[in-house]
Amino acid sequence: MHKTLPTRADFRFFHRLRVRWAEVDMQKIVFNAHYLMYFDTAMADYWRALALPYEEALRQLEGDLYVKKAGVEYHASARYDDQLDIGLKCARIGNSSIQFTGGIFLGDQLLVTGELIYVFANPATQTAKPVPPALREVLNGYEAGEAMVDIRVGTWDALAEGARQVRTEVFLQEQRIPVDMEWDEADASAVHAVAYNRLGMPLATGRLIQPAPGVARIGRMAVKRVQRGAGLGRDILHALLQAAEQRGDREVMLHAQCSAEGFYAGEGFVPRGASFDEAGIPHIEMVKPVAG
Repeated sequence: MHKTLPTRADFRFFHRLRVRWAEVDMQKIVFNAHYLMYFDTAMADYWRALALPYEEALRQLEGDLYVKKAGVEYHASARYDDQLDIGLKCARIGNSSIQFTGGIFLGDQLLVTGELIYVFANPATQTAKPVPPALREVLNGYEAGEAMVDIRVGTWDALAEGARQVRTEVFLQEQRIPVDMEWDEADASAVHAVAYNRLGMPLATGRLIQPAPGVARIGRMAVKRVQRGAGLGRDILHALLQAAEQRGDREVMLHAQCSAEGFYAGEGFVPRGASFDEAGIPHIEMVKPVAG
């Protein structure tokens, strides 16, 4: 019986990479073993798309995932400097196993198909246990096109616990900002936004204050390290911009870390003035008019 091969349309998730020189042989063709590495790399990004920080999420789910089976089928070769798209799909969830199918594409050409089967197990004994309903719901929801993140906008009283958790991890632990520079009286009157995943874990946050009538200031923008690159910072920014518009502000400004200037520029903010030091980190003031 003729086997039907997957096409790009069969996958919602794609991870993009470019073939490096170290991954090819003398004919500039990718070594076969590297295709499994490509699928493994894509899997890490798949978890980011699920809005699940892997270690933290699996700890909350009281288990871990172990590879039971991994296989690839070759149809054509990738070459040095090719830009590849690795598609992944959760194809089946059994009692304790999760099956993923994959495809590696060069444009629309299918180069390699793959299958990865994981077993959910007790990390202490490595004995299989049922896939938790919460994980099953996340995987099925993602493949059905449902949102993986809930952005909540509200007061400090309502969102303090989640905002504190993210800001502590990013600003105090990662960036080593002094505690007395992080927490201030503005939190109590600010509008806050926090992104939560389907397990109720806070992943990103930001706040909106009003330093002058008609002027909004966005600050304390933070995304947990393992979730960066998944668009959560943009989601938080958009939620706060909408809050400023609804409040009737005419301008939004912020002090961007210079490393994030490009991100804010892409969202319509423009620099104002020279860069300056804040909490030992280079910053630049940026501003954007509020649409209205």
